Amino acid sequence: MQVPSRHAVVLTHVAFEDIGSLEAPLLQRGFRIECVDVATADFPLPSAESCDLLIVMGGPIGVYDQQEYPFLRDEIECIRRRLQARRPTLGICLGAQLMASALGARVYAGERGAEIGWAPIHSPTSSLGSHYQTPEWFSPLLAPDLHLLHWHGDTFDLPEGAARLAETQLYCNQAFSYGDFALAMQFHPEVTASKLERWYIGHSCELRHAEIAVPRLRADAHRYAPALEAAAAKFWSLWLDSIYEQ
Repeated sequence: MQVPSRHAVVLTHVAFEDIGSLEAPLLQRGFRIECVDVATADFPLPSAESCDLLIVMGGPIGVYDQQEYPFLRDEIECIRRRLQARRPTLGICLGAQLMASALGARVYAGERGAEIGWAPIHSPTSSLGSHYQTPEWFSPLLAPDLHLLHWHGDTFDLPEGAARLAETQLYCNQAFSYGDFALAMQFHPEVTASKLERWYIGHSCELRHAEIAVPRLRADAHRYAPALEAAAAKFWSLWLDSIYEQ
């Protein structure tokens, strides 16, 4: 058995939004995984700033909710210092929005409403021109028939110095890289169909408000999640190798 030689810290906002399919590739590469509940954490978090990989997960609150949830200020500052130090960082959904905010970009409620459900993402070549080249490690998520899970109501402006990686019909800023060490994604490449059952309970109020039927989400998950898990396995491996085997 491989002895853990690297340390990954996962910042969580709700317990059921975990790293999912990312766990196995991390363990295979000898990572020790530490999960931190940021709502009850004692900031500053030296381990989050110095670890080999910081992963910031999603949640049902927004960057602009700092008055109601003061820990968000400390979390953003932790991410800011991490990015300034050019240390590997990954943000998913709220995590991506927190990264955008830490880099000085505006985060706000999406003008086109919530984006919840399964849909493809597209390369931003359509709006950036043919000169744009998608990183090889991101390509598995851009497969033509691949549907990914989207579950967000907020969006963000592209941070200065970041490279936009993906868009959808509703929102153009779906993913960005920052340097060769940081990645932010609005969508959820980490999910599996079985674990999404927890989401349907945890986000039940949001789903009722948006008039989104759980049986439809469940059926779509069973239809699309297996292909996503296969694509995500390739993506995680390629991205991790690009970070740690440069």
